[in-house]
Amino acid sequence: ARTGDGRPLPPFLKQEILDELERLQVLQRQIDRLEAQAKAERADAEDGTMAAKINQLVDLKGIGPVGAQLLVAEVFWRGFDNRRQVGAYFGLTGSPYNSGQSVREQGISKAGNARARRVAVQLAWLWRRYQPGSALSRWFEERAGTQKGRTRRVAIVALARKLMVALWRFLEHGLLPEGAVLSAPQR
Repeated sequence: ARTGDGRPLPPFLKQEILDELERLQVLQRQIDRLEAQAKAERADAEDGTMAAKINQLVDLKGIGPVGAQLLVAEVFWRGFDNRRQVGAYFGLTGSPYNSGQSVREQGISKAGNARARRVAVQLAWLWRRYQPGSALSRWFEERAGTQKGRTRRVAIVALARKLMVALWRFLEHGLLPEGAVLSAPQR
């Protein structure tokens, strides 16, 4: 190994690079082991278990095992009664301000699980990309279309709420989101 100008690397720098490479290899082995363990648990899933719910979500194109696991472990194990409760848990519901003649919308409440909300928004972007023919993606395109900036961000948060409600219905009632495509099983 050499520097950019062709000189050999000093021995201490070579050793630091080798040590860092060794640490990365150890981490990669640990990640591989954990992924294999999670995959084995999902393969042996019985109906009604968390692993079975994770499998259901992973079967949807655009949702991977990490996002599915987080949603099931932190959100969808709860017994929600309706879509409003789902949206409120994520903190993706509106926060109105009503005072006399003044009525304004202040954005989303952010009262729910922040980590789940971040994953929901990321999944909304992925949903648009991998499920372009779904009713949810078409709804987003009708609202945001060629818009840029804030309008698009507000619309994606609205899509995230709609998507989380659709995923809840899928897990609880078996209702596949309209136009959604299932991927080849990744178990």
